[in-house]
Amino acid sequence: MKRLAGLGFDIFLDLKFHDIPNTVAGAVAAAARLPRVRMVTLHASGGLAMMKAAREAISHRRNRPALLGVTILTSLDAAALRRVGIPGSPAARAVSLARLAKQAGLDGVVASSHEVRAIRRACGPRFLIVVPGVRPPASAPGDQARVATPAAAIRAGADYLVVGRPITKARNARLAASAIAQEMASATRAR
Repeated sequence: MKRLAGLGFDIFLDLKFHDIPNTVAGAVAAAARLPRVRMVTLHASGGLAMMKAAREAISHRRNRPALLGVTILTSLDAAALRRVGIPGSPAARAVSLARLAKQAGLDGVVASSHEVRAIRRACGPRFLIVVPGVRPPASAPGDQARVATPAAAIRAGADYLVVGRPITKARNARLAASAIAQEMASATRAR
């Protein structure tokens, strides 16, 4: 990570902290001290007290990273949620967790593109929404249950996209990244 920071890259630290409030507060405070960390994730399902403790742990920092609550993992569909004892649709749960994250003072959430519009209505235009599970049109979903193309995620209103394996596993990562960036730019101009 220090090497990336040294190259001038901003860092999205997607560690998805989830523990008791004191432990998460300490982890978030330590993450905020790392160079060039601009976003840090924690599971919104950790609850209001945990998220508030994380927010308070870095509230005094001038250039603190944005805190993002992970709502429902994009690898989970309704059946998978039921198997772990969570009733309802992924969309309903994601919106509920986004509201809780906003109440706790977090800067935004990580959520599937399928929930972006509903979260935006519930939490407002300044609430950041980071969308994982982004796949180019011809890509296999892999272990993701709720995916979207880069253009669909942009049209839904995502602020940031997370694209991993479609680039890292591509035969030509540079070409794959360029094609995704072009699709994003085209969708952004059309928005």
